[in-house]
Amino acid sequence: MRVEFLPVAILVTLLAVSTAPAEPAATTAQRQLDQHATVRLDADLAPLSQRQRKMIPLLIKAAVIMDECFWYEAYGDRQELLASIEDPATRRFAQINYGPWDRLGGNRPFVPGAGPKPAGANYYPRDMTKQEFEASTLKGKDGLYSFIRRDQRGGLKIVPYHVQFASEMQRASKLLKQAADLAEDAGLRRYLLLRADSLLTDDYQPSDLAWLDMHDNTIDVVIGPIENYEDQLYGYKTAHECYVLIKDKQWSGRLAKYSQFLPALQATLPVPDRYKQEKPGSDTELNAYDVIYYAGDCNAGSKTIAINLPNDEEVQLKKGTRRLQLKNAMQAKFDKILLPIADELIADEQRRHITFDAFFSNTMFHEVAHGLGIKNTLDGNGTVREALREHAGAIEEGKADILGLHMINQLHARGEIEALLNDFYVTFMAGIFRSVRFGASSAHGKANMIRFNFFREQGAFERQDDGKYRVNPDRFRDATKSLSSLLLQLQGDGDYAGAAKLVQEKGVIGDQLQAELDRLSEQQIPVDIVFDQGVDVLGL
Repeated sequence: MRVEFLPVAILVTLLAVSTAPAEPAATTAQRQLDQHATVRLDADLAPLSQRQRKMIPLLIKAAVIMDECFWYEAYGDRQELLASIEDPATRRFAQINYGPWDRLGGNRPFVPGAGPKPAGANYYPRDMTKQEFEASTLKGKDGLYSFIRRDQRGGLKIVPYHVQFASEMQRASKLLKQAADLAEDAGLRRYLLLRADSLLTDDYQPSDLAWLDMHDNTIDVVIGPIENYEDQLYGYKTAHECYVLIKDKQWSGRLAKYSQFLPALQATLPVPDRYKQEKPGSDTELNAYDVIYYAGDCNAGSKTIAINLPNDEEVQLKKGTRRLQLKNAMQAKFDKILLPIADELIADEQRRHITFDAFFSNTMFHEVAHGLGIKNTLDGNGTVREALREHAGAIEEGKADILGLHMINQLHARGEIEALLNDFYVTFMAGIFRSVRFGASSAHGKANMIRFNFFREQGAFERQDDGKYRVNPDRFRDATKSLSSLLLQLQGDGDYAGAAKLVQEKGVIGDQLQAELDRLSEQQIPVDIVFDQGVDVLGL
């Protein structure tokens, strides 16, 4: 049985409602909807050729299929759930959350009778215990691309994604092949054809390698089962998603130089040499994009603003990764959320250090930092992801956040970054308040809370009498080094117990922080964004 600990403020609220009149469900749902700012997801399509413009609707149709698959993975029967909800606001909130649980509110159920969200989502039988799973001799039970189901005798069996989603993958594969016929870039055409095959076989490594070989394409698409955050039971199973993207070549040119520093930056990590023996891939690439469609996992809960892929450790060590900065989505979050948070919670004299360039860079270096550190445990018993299991995502996201700051410090010292360090630190601090509002239900949320509590204990910031926060730059830098060392060693040691202890002790929202988050809600500052998107929005 899995027990979740709620923040004190939430527990008090739950106790209070037991003696107070219940708020009407429709009112509650509308209030929850109001926490999301709607953003029109469009881009300048004028530079695109006619063939490229014809590709986009095909890719969006394939994205819609990924959306259908993720609904099944996250909940089960989407139509049955939505048909059972009479209130339009509640139904819309269920669509945003891909189920009856509030992803930005600790996965609390908001549909009567829904009950707690299973830690394993819909990847495992609801009645399966961890003991049963771990005792099973089923080969491949921890595979990335399969469901665990009951067989006719009540035992466990494996159902591969390409079997469960046979019809859906056939349709999506056909659409990718049609898009490939329109591709003007040879690299994009090859990737689309290989990805079309991957959807039918669950063998994604060839298409991952082909995706890394693309360099000059204007249109891009990330599609398939990718991240494993939805599986909070073990962190094994991946979730379907899709982004349709248009490269901003001008901004991409500004980012090109940073990838070359990865090997040198690996050597500067604040850990003993044995934790930095792996060499970052040499084919790492940074680019900026406007995203024109989100679907599936990336569209659930907090919206992704940067991508670092592939996740395959073998591919990463062989060829590196690509980092995609989603500039238009990032700008929307900066304008609608980060700036209002800074006005409310950042010390007045440090408010000038909140800049979009710093927000963009902090996010970018977070993604780059996924390539630093270690992918395989030092004892030779497998990958970090396998060793840390359900805590792997939180530790990895925390590592990327903190090593992103480490990279900024190092590059600034080398003269490769000219902006003031305080711009990055203060914007990062405001970003913690933005991200911690995503709650404890996601890997990113846990990572944010670990960092906030660790930095507070290290004196990296202080709360003033007026309720605003001031960054202490020297202590901020020291805390960055200390937390980097801790997280890297947890990963290298494959220290499951240590990771679990860190998440339990520091991955929580304390009373003071909860009070600050309540202030932001009272000021009606959105928690996140949702999209008005599709071919109609794009004029296609």
